Amino acid sequence: MQETYCPHQIEKTQQHKWLTNKTFEVTEDSSKPKYYCLSMFAYPSGRLHMGHVRNYTIGDVLARFHKMLGYNVMQPFGWDAFGLPAENAALKGNLPPAKWTHQNIEYMKTQLQSLGIAADWSRELATCSPEYYRWQQWFFIQLYKSGLIYRKNGIVNWDPVDHTVLANEQVIDGKGWRSGAIVEKKEIPMYYFKITDYAEELLNSLDELEDWPDAVKIMQKNWIGKSQGMEIKFPCEDGSDTLTIFTTRPDTLMGATYVAISAEHHLVELALKINPQIAPFILECKQGGVSEAEIATEEKKGVFSGLYVLHPITNESIPVWIANYVLMNYGSGAVMAVPAHDERDFEFATKYNLPIKQVIKPNDNSTIGIDKAYIEKGILCNSTQFDNLDFNEAFIAIEHALCTKDLGQTKTMYRLRDWGLSRQRYWGCPIPIIHCDTCGDMLVPEDQLPVILPEDVIPDGAGSPLAKMLEFYQANCPQCGKEARRETDTMDTFVDSSWYYARYSSYNCTNAMLDSRANYWAPVDQYIGGIEHAILHLLYARFFHKAMRDIGLVNSNEPFKSLLSQGMVLANTFYRQYPDGKKDWYNPTDVTMLTDDKGNIVSAQLKADSGDVIYGGMEKMSKSKNNGVDPHEIIAQYGADTARLFTMFASPPEMSLEWVDSGVEGANRFIRRLWRFVFEQHQRGVVSKYNKGELDPIQKKLRAQLHQVIAKVTDDIKRRKQFNTAIASVMELLNSYGKFTIANDIDCAIAQELLETVV
Repeated sequence: MQETYCPHQIEKTQQHKWLTNKTFEVTEDSSKPKYYCLSMFAYPSGRLHMGHVRNYTIGDVLARFHKMLGYNVMQPFGWDAFGLPAENAALKGNLPPAKWTHQNIEYMKTQLQSLGIAADWSRELATCSPEYYRWQQWFFIQLYKSGLIYRKNGIVNWDPVDHTVLANEQVIDGKGWRSGAIVEKKEIPMYYFKITDYAEELLNSLDELEDWPDAVKIMQKNWIGKSQGMEIKFPCEDGSDTLTIFTTRPDTLMGATYVAISAEHHLVELALKINPQIAPFILECKQGGVSEAEIATEEKKGVFSGLYVLHPITNESIPVWIANYVLMNYGSGAVMAVPAHDERDFEFATKYNLPIKQVIKPNDNSTIGIDKAYIEKGILCNSTQFDNLDFNEAFIAIEHALCTKDLGQTKTMYRLRDWGLSRQRYWGCPIPIIHCDTCGDMLVPEDQLPVILPEDVIPDGAGSPLAKMLEFYQANCPQCGKEARRETDTMDTFVDSSWYYARYSSYNCTNAMLDSRANYWAPVDQYIGGIEHAILHLLYARFFHKAMRDIGLVNSNEPFKSLLSQGMVLANTFYRQYPDGKKDWYNPTDVTMLTDDKGNIVSAQLKADSGDVIYGGMEKMSKSKNNGVDPHEIIAQYGADTARLFTMFASPPEMSLEWVDSGVEGANRFIRRLWRFVFEQHQRGVVSKYNKGELDPIQKKLRAQLHQVIAKVTDDIKRRKQFNTAIASVMELLNSYGKFTIANDIDCAIAQELLETVV
């Protein structure tokens, strides 16, 4: 053993040995308990940052821990390789997204291997591989046949310059993030997963997930959003139609002073015939947001439609307003407005001088003000035959009154909406549909899968190039043989990541999406990933798993038995801002910082030109803020063990970790100190671990501490998953050892036992 700690030599030799000996490749083995450990796979953006390192090190610690305990451990790795960032990079670099993606995968895989991840690389997959998306297309076909996929018009954010649908976060101040064009709401045909068919099961089976963070389960419950209420019909005054709304507060029905409808509601067409002057407002609404979050922050605006409906109890005329705060995507696109008992309706009614009628009073009969909405449940008032009833009594009485007129009934609703999977983008999995003028939408025959995405394409930013490629979209109808058109939309990348965990089990199966090995490995015993994926990714994967179960591919109900949602890795940000609002972000390594006596940054200059830059605080490491710390630099300077140790020690896994260089240096000092102690022990010659002999009080105390630490580390890792406290206890043990004087053979044997255990 050499005296100086040389991590690069040690790590390179050992990592080569692991690859050569296929140390972490695994097969099914019924003689051992299985442990499937999976970290959320990486997007091949170009290089890893320390957020990735933290994620994969947590998984690696758990995988290696269970392997040492005798489990049959699988820890695979793959790449979430489709998506818009590759197209954006292709636009900048004038190269095909496929080439950019494969280059990044090659580099990032090298980074991961240098980190010492105990991955089974034989199972590596990339979602952009035809071998992978072939089975995604096959699964699409099965779900389509079973009625879980359908096509309808959907309202989306449409960029009229780039000719593409934008996600809500890509709309900035009402404009497309790339083109700067004013975004429109547009109705286009899209395919949808009927995830709402599983809403009740997705909600109820959360109770089975005992080893999931409560916060994540609450977020999922809120997203599914089950609510008991009443569906109420308001007949149109002219008898031509009926306006249907859903409310969880039927007790406030007698206080409805107007109804509000979405700009996309079918009654708007009738309103435009009555009053064409409202057309500009309808257009303005269609250029607004399409998400609840956006609508909540927008100024409430509306116009009177010219239409009236009849109150289902009193038969009074109630005006119909078109309002920007009502979304067609949610419910029926219409709401019963009760300004006295709803904050949003109160704001709108106050602005447009609409009647506000109190129909609920507090249980204690206390007086309520008229300057805001009273939203609590209470006792009905000003409600004719329903006066003095409480919420539950009113619910029953009002339902009875409405049922006798066939104008209402109790109904369960979900906030969850069906999942739109169509994307008007190139770099994604092709949808296996052929459109025939004679036969309609036809599924691609299974023996013609995969529908190959051409990889030598460079997007120009003006819509999907697939829609302009005759060689791609030209097809023959599989039923009548006539000339037809292949679907040019691709699938949402959430589809790619909703079943990859299962494919790892059957990674080399060529005749099925999954084989019997899926039931050996599923569910994943430990899943690790960022809290930002707590809702959509996990919800979609749960839906896919249940759908796979229902067509006989797996026999379990949930994909992930245990979930660890690790916090973000934060780092300093620095930027310059220009008059047009544009910001240039600079990596912290390119900046010189001046701090006060408390370590707070008071000023910063760019090393390249000594000019001032603005300190933007600590934020999540990201490519967009250019504040990622390249693990390659840390490994080159200190070694992989130091990088791994720091990320595990600096913070509990579920909390954010603030990146500080001094912390990395501290982790390295600890490793070098351990190395020195082991070297000194090695110099003493061959020594057996302690197993017998009378101990003095100092020896007893150190040995007792050693075995207390063994118990604590075991519990911290296996049950609590608190790696920082496990490491801290080892550091304390080594501090105690540093004060221990080795004067005899028993001292030497205790040192051997302790150091072997620490290592």
